Amino acid sequence: MNKKQKNTGGIECKIVKEAWSDRKTTHRNLRDMGLVSDPNKAIKIPSFKEEQLKRAKQMLNPEESEEEEVVKPVRPPRKKEIAEKLEKEAKAPRERRFMLPKGQVEFITYLLDKYGHDYKAMERDKKNYYQETWKQLRAKIKTFMGIPKQYGEYLKERGLLDKEEDDDELKKVAKAMVMDD
Repeated sequence: MNKKQKNTGGIECKIVKEAWSDRKTTHRNLRDMGLVSDPNKAIKIPSFKEEQLKRAKQMLNPEESEEEEVVKPVRPPRKKEIAEKLEKEAKAPRERRFMLPKGQVEFITYLLDKYGHDYKAMERDKKNYYQETWKQLRAKIKTFMGIPKQYGEYLKERGLLDKEEDDDELKKVAKAMVMDD
């Protein structure tokens, strides 16, 4: 077989890569790990049409409708720990990498320097080109204060933060300033 057809790419997930067997098919590998290749087949969502057909059959033949559909027994996965590791990894807390764009940070810092926390005055500012309401501006400022890296830099530039503080202390300062509203 042509190499281009055979190789569909490498597996980036370290956990799955370690448990992968090249001798098995993709479907079999995933099934053994407790995973599925097609989630639509694994979790069947009943369609409205199917439900209506079942109801109609029950109305016509009540005796036959009492028999339940035969459900195929599902074999437990051989490598159950793989699915558990993946779930654990997915549920683990991640570092928040969200940052506001430079232009928005400049606009917010300008408003904070000029008006402090007077959101009604910010709303009437001539640089409020997008005519954001005071609630929209307040939400943007709260978001800005929730990003320790950018907000910490702002506080250091303004001399409001004297010593090097860690992210937890920055969050406490931001919460205290936000709660003043």
